[in-house]
Amino acid sequence: METRARTLVKSVLWTLLGLVVMIGVGFAFTGSLMVGGGMAVINAALGFVTYLVYERVWAGIRWGRHV
Repeated sequence: METRARTLVKSVLWTLLGLVVMIGVGFAFTGSLMVGGGMAVINAALGFVTYLVYERVWAGIRWGRHV
């Protein structure tokens, strides 16, 4: 079973990676670092919460695990 602290660290690192990628994508599509960055921050916040909940749900599912 995965600890909540591990899930949280994974979520933060994944969010930071996504933030960097989305800033680049937002800038490429809008030509504005401010607009692209704003889009990236909103996406990162939503993605962080979604991923955290997703990981915790899967942490409680025993299917496919070898114990």
